[in-house]
Amino acid sequence: CVCVCVQLFSFFLFVVVLLLCSLGAALLKGEGEAMALYVEEGRRIPRRGEIGLTPDQITHHEDLGYVMSGSRNLRMEAVRLRKENQVYEANNKRQIALMHQQHREKKNNEVVAAMREFLDKRQKQIERSRQ
Repeated sequence: CVCVCVQLFSFFLFVVVLLLCSLGAALLKGEGEAMALYVEEGRRIPRRGEIGLTPDQITHHEDLGYVMSGSRNLRMEAVRLRKENQVYEANNKRQIALMHQQHREKKNNEVVAAMREFLDKRQKQIERSRQ
């Protein structure tokens, strides 16, 4: 019971650390978290001038030939790409770390199960020898 509680606590602590992980130094306060929400939901990160529009509306406007204001300026486009890449990289690092944590938990659970099995067998041997 104590071993399970310690494992759960370490897992939750690990998740909290991942959530507090930095999304990048070039992002404004709250900007990285907002962008990360779009990434987690699998949605397109809106650019300048696109706030309030759905991705379908944006695609429709672009198909009609409209150029969104964030796509005009090369420097703004470069900054946007860098910020988006920071968010994507942080998200990938978080997923990889979570995968490694799950692998470690699985490995630890197998070791604990093997140890319990060994102890149960040993306990039964001891009980048989006493009889």
